[in-house]
Amino acid sequence: MTIYEIAFILSTIWVGPFWFAMMLKPHDEKTVRMMNQPFFFTGPVLIWFITMFICPSGLSDFAASFSDENGFIVGLAKSLSSEAGVTALWAHMVAGDIFATRWIWKKSIEKKINPILRNVALFFGVMLMPVGILFYALGLILVKKKKI
Repeated sequence: MTIYEIAFILSTIWVGPFWFAMMLKPHDEKTVRMMNQPFFFTGPVLIWFITMFICPSGLSDFAASFSDENGFIVGLAKSLSSEAGVTALWAHMVAGDIFATRWIWKKSIEKKINPILRNVALFFGVMLMPVGILFYALGLILVKKKKI
């Protein structure tokens, strides 16, 4: 197993306890305390920095993608098509997903969104973040219309 595979797995596993706490014990004091600290997203962010430290050419490849003769998207695809590129991208995505999921959790509790809809939004917040936000928005609309 390579260092990149380990980093990929660690960034994924890191968010699990926070995600499960938000879904299974959303009002628990320990969950609230845990989610009010920056630890829920620092693991993947640190993994991103470690990946960039191990393979600094990843940043220079990214910067070079802006001037690729075949266009930015082609250059970006080239820069991300390495083990370091994929690992850094994944850590970046995981950090963003858990950050958005925390926001969904916090706002869902504040707005008193139906627990089932809240959990669906939280589930998708980490799995497919835009879908999670869509379910949160649906819950918010239903709360405003007093449907649930």
